[in-house]
Amino acid sequence: MSLRGLPTVRALILAVAACSGTQRAPDPCGKDTDCRDPRVCERGTCVERIAGSAAPADGAPAAGSGDLAPKAAVAGSPPFAMFGGDARHTGRRGGPAPAKAPKELWKVALGGPVAGSPTLGPDGTVYVASHDGHLYAVDGAPEGKGAVKWKLKMGDRSWSTPAVAQDGTIYVGSDDDHLYAVKADGALKWKLRLGNCDPNGFGPESSRCDVDGGPTIGPDGTIYVGGDGIHAVWPDGTLRWKLATAEHVASAPAIAPDGTVYAGSQDDALYAVGPDGKKLWEVRTGNDVDASPAIGADGTIYVGSDDKALYAISPAGKVLWKTVTGDPIRGGAAIGADGTIYVGSLDGSLYAIGTNGAVKWKVATADKIAATPGIATNHTILVGSEDEHLYAVGPDGTLLWLLAFSADVDSTPAIARDGTIYVAGDDGQLHALR
Repeated sequence: MSLRGLPTVRALILAVAACSGTQRAPDPCGKDTDCRDPRVCERGTCVERIAGSAAPADGAPAAGSGDLAPKAAVAGSPPFAMFGGDARHTGRRGGPAPAKAPKELWKVALGGPVAGSPTLGPDGTVYVASHDGHLYAVDGAPEGKGAVKWKLKMGDRSWSTPAVAQDGTIYVGSDDDHLYAVKADGALKWKLRLGNCDPNGFGPESSRCDVDGGPTIGPDGTIYVGGDGIHAVWPDGTLRWKLATAEHVASAPAIAPDGTVYAGSQDDALYAVGPDGKKLWEVRTGNDVDASPAIGADGTIYVGSDDKALYAISPAGKVLWKTVTGDPIRGGAAIGADGTIYVGSLDGSLYAIGTNGAVKWKVATADKIAATPGIATNHTILVGSEDEHLYAVGPDGTLLWLLAFSADVDSTPAIARDGTIYVAGDDGQLHALR
């Protein structure tokens, strides 16, 4: 709409207000924060927010997108119910790992390879997204034998790790450029299209808006996810803010206790974004940053890059050190209780790195490690490899056991309190082990 039409719009707003008995004169504004919540800025004028502004089922952008006005806080996520186990992506799992190789309790077919990790909900349901374009909810109980409770069809395959909120809502992304919110019974709550890419195109430009980086749930329930930038989405499905990036954000954003959001991009940078969506800084690496960042107890951010290095970056954006591996680092790092950083490399090794950047030890596998390690409650590190094995390694670097699968394992296992391990990978199966 042109600026020439603005007086007509204002006149209509005044007319509606008069008919409704509202005598308040419209306030001029340039953005939503110039208005008093719940009013928003529409074409230079503060107007009442339209109730129920979540994105419609066809995924069109919701009214009020970009609204920064504070909303009622809601609880974030239960422990371990998202990528990396928590908003900082420390990699902590919910239970212990066995001392010896576990036995398979059951397995269930998921229709296609799994690149994201299984997520264990607080009631024991396992949520996992597949390349067949479905989100699955599987009964995780040993006696349930992997019964599929429900599955929700999305518009394309998914690389996403589902995240579960305290109210039971499951959030998951898809290559159809949408973020999905799903009720605990499998019904679609809403879906929101992020970006405006050509779904029928080819190459990097067509995949820029793929929603495969996250989601991560903040303590107030805000959902953070990648795509053609870094997005913050309210729990009702409206866009809170977006920081556009030059290329695709494939990593899951990490959230610091102060609300700062960190995410890597294929434009070779790690971004720090304030809670209001404003960029604080960026740190350039020598290649794509597809790995998800992890945040240490002191606020240090650890992130890998395709330039073959793991970076330690201060909250102020200063590179403290970088440790070079033999090949790119695509998976996220996990942080042990003593601060040790565990990360895999496409050179096939799992590295244990001290907080000073020195390599403590490394364990070699027979092929690339693209997976993010997970740390059990008894400090055992679990990591999958493209040699079709899951490895269990002690904190001293001792190989405890390995377990063979029929295809690559690029995801992080989930572990229940009773020690049951849930693993999915390129074999298109969800396995329960104990």
